[in-house]
Amino acid sequence: MSATLSFELKRDAFGRLAFLGEDGQWHGGVVPVRAFPIAAPDHGISLMDADGHELVWIESLQQVPADARRLIEEELAGREFLPVISRIDSVSSFATPSTWQVETDRGATSFVLEGEENIRRIGQSALLIADSHGIQFLIRDLTALDRHSRKLLDRFL
Repeated sequence: MSATLSFELKRDAFGRLAFLGEDGQWHGGVVPVRAFPIAAPDHGISLMDADGHELVWIESLQQVPADARRLIEEELAGREFLPVISRIDSVSSFATPSTWQVETDRGATSFVLEGEENIRRIGQSALLIADSHGIQFLIRDLTALDRHSRKLLDRFL
């Protein structure tokens, strides 16, 4: 792993991120962007200025001092909404459209799956499911789901 990165990050008077790099210049309106938000959420993060120019590339959040890491994680959490499904409680029908009752890392919810094509494989054991409103739900690891959830999901794969 690379050495700790040297920069300062703080919130300005408007609550936006401000970046001070090695060149001694402050940049306002800084936005963190993940290169691989699903496969490697803590690796490959770019801090972009308000014009979309990269200020610094972060190989791993472990390279970032704790205070700056906390600000980056807060900003990412505020911008990204990707509930992670931990359990599938029920499915209204094995034909689509169907209503799914699920448990996520953000609580229990339901959504409508319009078609099997809205379930996409990501890697070996991850799935991305888009509901009828375009909200994406993630299943990080199929093998980590309980037997009942896997059985319901298998009907759609």
